[in-house]
Amino acid sequence: MKKKMATLALGALMAAGPALADLVIPSLSYRTGPYAAGGIPFADGYADYFTLLNERDGGIGGVPVNVIECETGYNTEKGVECYESTKGEGALIYQPLSTGITYQLIPKVTADDIPLHTMGYGRTSARNGKVFSHVFNYPANYWDGASGAINYLLDENGGDLNGKKIALVYHNSAYGKEPIRTLEELSKKHGFELSLLPVDHPGQEQKSQWLQIRREKPDFVLMWGWGVMNQVAIQEAANIRFPMENFIGVWWSGAQHDVLPAGDKANGYKAVTFHAVGDDFPVFDDIKTHVVDAGKAAGAGDQVGTVLYNRGLYSAMLAAEAIKDAQEANGTGDVTPGMVRDAMEQLNITEERMASLGMPNFGPTFQVSCDNHGGPGLIGVSQWDAGTQTWNLISDFKPTDGEVIGALVEEDSSAYAAENNVETRCN
Repeated sequence: MKKKMATLALGALMAAGPALADLVIPSLSYRTGPYAAGGIPFADGYADYFTLLNERDGGIGGVPVNVIECETGYNTEKGVECYESTKGEGALIYQPLSTGITYQLIPKVTADDIPLHTMGYGRTSARNGKVFSHVFNYPANYWDGASGAINYLLDENGGDLNGKKIALVYHNSAYGKEPIRTLEELSKKHGFELSLLPVDHPGQEQKSQWLQIRREKPDFVLMWGWGVMNQVAIQEAANIRFPMENFIGVWWSGAQHDVLPAGDKANGYKAVTFHAVGDDFPVFDDIKTHVVDAGKAAGAGDQVGTVLYNRGLYSAMLAAEAIKDAQEANGTGDVTPGMVRDAMEQLNITEERMASLGMPNFGPTFQVSCDNHGGPGLIGVSQWDAGTQTWNLISDFKPTDGEVIGALVEEDSSAYAAENNVETRCN
């Protein structure tokens, strides 16, 4: 009731005052290049959610949103150029959708007092808000994903992976290397044998990796892939008849375009996730009415409800809710990036809140704090049904190994602080 009254009061205040400038939100997209198949649906979902807010609600808190899309081609240098060319427009928050770009932007956004949200990617140790004041990676990070996959395998194997062989097929980049340290620690803890199989960009050539898998016969294969690498890996796994139910990708390796090229052979493939799949949510009815049918969709409207469209929409929702909180906390619709950063650090996503947005049970509930910018790291598992061509959640969002991940976050963030003379906060 208090929150509703605050919203009404804010709306009345803004209605009585002069017209406010648009809320500027850059979208560092990649609709071109080798990773466009993943970049397009995410960018569509991101843009369409803000269009929905503009068309249905008049924006956020009555202030229109202006999404400035800047094409990066998933190229780090172009991503930095996009940041530099858009930050002066009044940018409130950045979500670069690239680990490489994220690493370059961390010191920049900190100096410029602009928040950076790297949901499910980027520098994992940015979860430590004591060191990374302007970077947030809620509700989950790569190390949560690695632990979530291992916890799922533990559940499926009676809690015992001792003596099992697990192979990691990974994109040979900063992104693909993120889970390695976590998996190495978990292999010591649970007694499984870990083998590492890097795949060079863009990932079309994987014959040697899958010949090694056929030769060594791991019990399970995990994958940290992106773009065409995922499609090739799933096809190669099918070629050597590796059991798809024992093949688990990270959330960037678990979209429709990753599995469809393999047809029925991809049936049973799995991927960890931190949000829901499908379009059975009220928010999609509103998007159809106010965005797609109105001819205002960012794309052709054919991506609605797909995995990466949902992820873009989810990212946009979390940004919008932080902006809304910033408006209410400061009694103005004309918020600054610093105000949004402060609101992100106090963001509380409850089930009641998600339901009110037409997204009940869309993701795990979580609360951000000064020292924890990553949330609780709850991970679910989805599975591909080739017959119905749908992804289905096959597990609840469950906790990950906080002991292992917490120690790694502390180690890595402390090293960053020492190397960059960062004074810790949240004391």
